[in-house]
Formats: sequence, structure tokens, C-alpha cells
Amino acid sequence: MRFEDRQDAARQLADALWRYRDRHPLVLAIPRGAVPMGAELARRLNGELDLVMVRKLRSPHNPELAIGAIDETGRTYMVPHATSAGMTPAYLEGERRLQLDEMQRRRALYTPQRAPLPIAGRTVIVVDDGLATGATMIASLHAVRGCHPAWLVCAVPVAAPQSLIPVRPLADEVVCLHAPIDFAAVSQWYRSFPQVEDAEVVALLRPAGPPEAPA
Repeated sequence: MRFEDRQDAARQLADALWRYRDRHPLVLAIPRGAVPMGAELARRLNGELDLVMVRKLRSPHNPELAIGAIDETGRTYMVPHATSAGMTPAYLEGERRLQLDEMQRRRALYTPQRAPLPIAGRTVIVVDDGLATGATMIASLHAVRGCHPAWLVCAVPVAAPQSLIPVRPLADEVVCLHAPIDFAAVSQWYRSFPQVEDAEVVALLRPAGPPEAPA
């Protein structure tokens, strides 16, 4: 199974999540790649779109490899192989500060002068475009659970099978469309997987203004 692009993946996820359409769910996307997906999910499920801000903590020798993740509060999750990947306490502290600064920059840019939407008591769907190590999703679910949702769903189009193991206990439901045993990278399961830029995220999160008056 391969997806044409993120919008195609979001449409297929929406079909799998259709039972939540009458619950006015809060869809929380992990920036930046999942934001176009979150927008499509929120539209199809009659929900609201917002962000869950987490950042991957990168391996010192391979920036594409996650050794953990961090949320906006500074809470950190480390994958089991972090030390064997060359992580030292000094490196970790520097990487944490770098990613916290980036999250502050993004929050100020993406949702200026607006607090995050309330989570408590709501059906919340956390979406990403795929799970490789699962580190950012784990950090996201921990952060959201601390805000007391009524029901917490993890939704992804594709995941490495082993990444789902630590994720499942953290959500009330995990919806994953495809968990191939030959998973190597998220991008391999999309025919089109372009970089999502800040401008696109800002546009998707911009509140709709009042209708224009007729000329």
C-alpha cells in the first residue's frame, strides 16, 4: 500500500475514523508534515484543527534518526537505543535547548496571540504522516494525556511495526492503515512527499474571516 500524497492518506484515515464525525473531535497535528493531513481530517470529521508541539531529538551522527523527542514543557522521551547511538549528557542538553527554541519560534509564528484549543473532556485525534521510531508520537500522546481528554486516538497512515508497540498503551485507540514489515522510512510509502513549509502551516491554521460584503 502506497499513498499518492498526504491528502490521499488523510482521506483514507478519515474513512477509518468516520465514527468520530458526530463528536466534533479536536485534531492535533504534529508540525510540520502532518498539518495538511490534520486540516483534511478536521474538515471531513467536522472537527477542529490545532497543533501538538513536539520535536525530534536527533542522533549526533545521523540527524534523520530520532534518539528521542521533547514537548513544549521540556518533558523528554528517549528511545532505548539513545546511548548506543552516541548520545552524551552534554549533547542531549544542547539538543534539548535547540529544539525548545525551535518550538517557541514555531508556536509564535503558527498561532500568534492565540492559546492552544482546550483539550479536557474532548475526543482528541493526534495525527502524524507516519511513525519510524515513534518517538515524536510518544511525546505527543504523553503531552495530550496530561490535559485530560475524554478519548485519545493516535492516527497514522503508515508505521514501522515495532514503533506501534510503545505507542499502543498511551492511546485509547490506535488507527494505523499500514504497518509493513519492510518499512525503512515514512517517505517510501508516499508517491509524493514534499517538504511542508512554515507558510503552508500558517495558512492552514489561519482562522476563517467573516464573509466579504457584496460589492
